[in-house]
Amino acid sequence: MLVAALTGNYGMGKSFVLSAFRDLGAVTLDSDRVVELLLKETGVIENVRKLLGGDVVAVGGVLDKKAVAAKIFHDPGLKKGLEGIIHPLVFERVNDFIGRIKDKNRVVIVEVPLLFEGDYQEDFSKVITVYAPEETAIERLENSGVAREEAFLRLRSQLPIEEKKARADYVIDNSGSKEETLTQVAEVYRLLCEEMKKGGLTRSAYD
Repeated sequence: MLVAALTGNYGMGKSFVLSAFRDLGAVTLDSDRVVELLLKETGVIENVRKLLGGDVVAVGGVLDKKAVAAKIFHDPGLKKGLEGIIHPLVFERVNDFIGRIKDKNRVVIVEVPLLFEGDYQEDFSKVITVYAPEETAIERLENSGVAREEAFLRLRSQLPIEEKKARADYVIDNSGSKEETLTQVAEVYRLLCEEMKKGGLTRSAYD
């Protein structure tokens, strides 16, 4: 089994690329989806409330995601504190997910947006970075309902995409057409399958 991390910055197309890998036959996991499920758990909600204050909990005891975002993107300390609550739980779920895969001759792609920020890259055999121009990412975020200022703050809260590209094993340019991106995904998937067959796992916590 080869377990690769897929990363990039906000609005640069990680979800689209992840779905493309899935269509090609990879086993995929979106860690953002894992976070969404965790943020519905009572114990997690309580820990977030203690960190950020009661005003981030809406009627019915659910987290107000906009209120959470407004606090953490303006305060690096709070952002780091929230990550300290969430990230260990996310990787527990990732470990469980990978452990349940019966066919060990598979390529597994885990989308991890904050891979390098959290220094998690050593947990994976390979790293793939998806990128696009920052202005393109901001426009995509705006189109999804994120205010331009907030989109800018989100991007600034992450490592520069050029650094993520430099530290990746593979890069995918998602600034062109969908067809161009899909061609790149197919080539990276081919290379990952070759690595898996050769047993070329250089680093993985899941071996």
